[in-house]
Amino acid sequence: MATNVVSLDAREVVRCEHCALVQYRTSNSLCRRCHKPLEIEEPVKVMGPVAVPDNPQATSTHAGLQVAGQVRDIRRARHLSQRQLAGRMQVPRTYISKIENGKAIPTLGSLARLADALEVDVTQLVRDARSKRDEEVAAIFADPFLAEIASLVPRLEPLQRTLVFGAVRDKATGQRRMA
Repeated sequence: MATNVVSLDAREVVRCEHCALVQYRTSNSLCRRCHKPLEIEEPVKVMGPVAVPDNPQATSTHAGLQVAGQVRDIRRARHLSQRQLAGRMQVPRTYISKIENGKAIPTLGSLARLADALEVDVTQLVRDARSKRDEEVAAIFADPFLAEIASLVPRLEPLQRTLVFGAVRDKATGQRRMA
């Protein structure tokens, strides 16, 4: 399990359980080295506060990191290498690497070319965690059965919720074993 502590600059420091790299939590909560999920467990002692100067470009950097994660995730989902994606865009492979690592923020023109090369809409590259969550919630409520359950859950007591969740989880894991 990864461990965390919040420094004075409000960025969370975590240690990856898999490769033991100590790092700031990334926007996608994946380790920078091994790309496995970072999970929170217990605090780590920090030698002292870290002073970070105010950066007016912080919001654009954060947006760049969101684009970076989206490009990487979509490229991997399409089973493309950086070299293949670069070939489709007719740019050097290092440019794709810089975009994915947040070291380069693509222009609007490059975003359009990226979207074409990945065969997605440009909005897929710039969506944030809130829009992803909204899409997931919409997908859940599109299923009539899940929508009905979701409407009933707020009426349950905490113990009842736990029992229902446990029964559903047991049934789901039992069915997976049978398949």
